This record gives sequence, C-alpha cells and structure tokens, in this order.
Amino acid sequence: MTPRETLLTEAAKRILITDGAFGTEIQNWKLSEADYAGTLGLKRDQKGNNDILALTKPEVPESIHRAYFAAGADIAETNTFSANRISQADYGAEHLVREINLASAALARRIADEFTARDGRPRFVAGAIGPTNKTLSLSPDVNDPGFREIDWDFLVDVYHEQAEALIEGGADFILVETVFDTLNCKAAIMAVKHLERALGREVPLMLSMTLTDLSGRNLSGHTVEAFWHAVRHARPLTIGLNCSFGASQLRPHVRALSAIADTLIMVYPNAGLPNELGAYDELPETTAALVREWAEQGQVNILGGCCGSTPEHIAAIARAAAVLPPRVLPNVPVATRLAGLEPFVMAA
Repeated sequence: MTPRETLLTEAAKRILITDGAFGTEIQNWKLSEADYAGTLGLKRDQKGNNDILALTKPEVPESIHRAYFAAGADIAETNTFSANRISQADYGAEHLVREINLASAALARRIADEFTARDGRPRFVAGAIGPTNKTLSLSPDVNDPGFREIDWDFLVDVYHEQAEALIEGGADFILVETVFDTLNCKAAIMAVKHLERALGREVPLMLSMTLTDLSGRNLSGHTVEAFWHAVRHARPLTIGLNCSFGASQLRPHVRALSAIADTLIMVYPNAGLPNELGAYDELPETTAALVREWAEQGQVNILGGCCGSTPEHIAAIARAAAVLPPRVLPNVPVATRLAGLEPFVMAA
C-alpha cells in the first residue's frame, strides 16, 4: 500500500499518536555553540539552530525520536522546522538545506523502521516544514502596505527544495505546520504538487494551522473554516491545528474544523499556556484529559503535542486515547465553498 493508504488503514482502527515538542527537549541537553556548530566551519553563531544538529550532533534528535516512539507515537516529525533557505540564512547555513533535510529524514526513517520491526505496527515519518519567518500576505513596512520581502515564485522554490530532500531522505508525508499565513501554505502546496509531477507519484500532504488569537484566526486573518475552504483542493491527508494555545483554548476550533473537514483531523496543542518565565507547566495528565474530551466527542483522528510537551505528555495522551474510537469522517454535501477571511458557501 502507499503511505496514504497505510495511514488511512491504521487511522480507521484507532486514534493515532504523533510526537511532541523538539525545541524544549533539545534545550534539556544544554548544548554549547560548539555543539551546534560542529566541524562545519560556519562563520556565524549556530547556537539555537536546532535543525543543524542532524549534521553536527545527530545523537540529540535520534534520542528524542526514540523517546517519543517508546512513549507510543505512531508518527515522527522530522527536526526540520527551520531547515529552509530563508530561515537558515540567519545562520549563514542556507547552502546546507538539502543536506540537513536529507539527514533528518533518514534519521527519523531509520528509527521508525526499527520500531516497526519490533512489533509490526506501522510507524510513519512526516517531513516537517515550518512557515519561514517571511509572509506573503502582509507587509513588514507599515508605511508601504504593498511591500513584500519575498514573492510567490521564490517561496515555492524554497519549499520545493526542502520537500524534495525530505522525501528523498525517507519521509512518508510532507507536514506543512504552524501555518500563520494561508498564502504561504498555498505556496507550500504548489511546491509539493510540482514535486509530485517530477517524481511521478503522490506526495501526501498534512496541513496544520496555528491561531494567533482566541477568535480563531491566523495571522493572515483566516478563520479555521476559511482556511479549510482555501486548502481543501489539495486533498490533504490531514488537516488540523498545532501550537497556538493549550488544548483548553483550542476546544471550539477543533469542534468547528471536525464538523466540516472530510479528511483526518490532527491536533497537537501546546502543553498549556506559558508562565511568566516562558516555561510550560501543564502536567501530562492534564493535557491528556483535555485532549481526551475531543476524542470522546469523536472530533479527532491523530493527537500529539507541541511546545512544552514531552515524551511523558505523549505517553499520557496515548493512554487516554487508546480506549476511544477514532473520528468518523463527516459526509459533507457537495457545494461551492469559497473563502475570503470568512468561509462562504454558495447557495445551490
């Protein structure tokens, strides 16, 4: 079976589990700048460049992948959130983008296959693509609303470079996550469609939006319903929400998306809201109890964690979801569905 078919088969049996945060887990290693930089000879300070660890200290992401799989995860997200030409330019490492993504995907693939070989349960690798630190929808200059730092074609090329290396390295899917700008997401979709044509096969997409306020909109102003209408044409394998807030604040938006999306719902919230020091205090059992409510109401197919979550959070979520059935996809009537900042359904 194809990766899409295999995931759909598994998701029909049970609620699947994706992994948790990488950044906060990497922080626990207390790495020095020299640990990040390795022997690559880069001229800029590399501290905080988590993606480059696939080349300079691969034992760090490897140990994190192992911990999440041991906790019950079915899906590993590659440690490549900022492994794109735009973000790596801040570190003077843009020439290493292909190498970073190849190494990260191969590392996750090897560990996923190792765990599958132990018990026969399929494990998957999602090639994670972050939003970059640029936006197509908004001007960074308040005095020039029409100004953009990048254009559509450039961003499509940036995403294509990363997606191509992730798939070559062994990723099953491309996960476009933490979408704060819907137009950026559509550029990523275009890049993956170009890649599909070049490879002559499907590259399944997973899309995950992040909300910037409690009204349920991302930075470019779209509601979750409008976002779905804007990307549904791509036939994503999963649609959902990540980061944003804790599970408690995401409750109404998960419910809204679950009711209209005729594909799998994947949600991985933060471990609550950060405290005054920026740390996440929500206990694993608390997070698990909150996301269990979504599962009990038949609203989710895949659960995991984002900022502040740990292998202990993922283990607690896996236990909470183990006894509950997966969401059944809704039978959505055929209609013309459009989106500005709000969703629009054309009357028959």
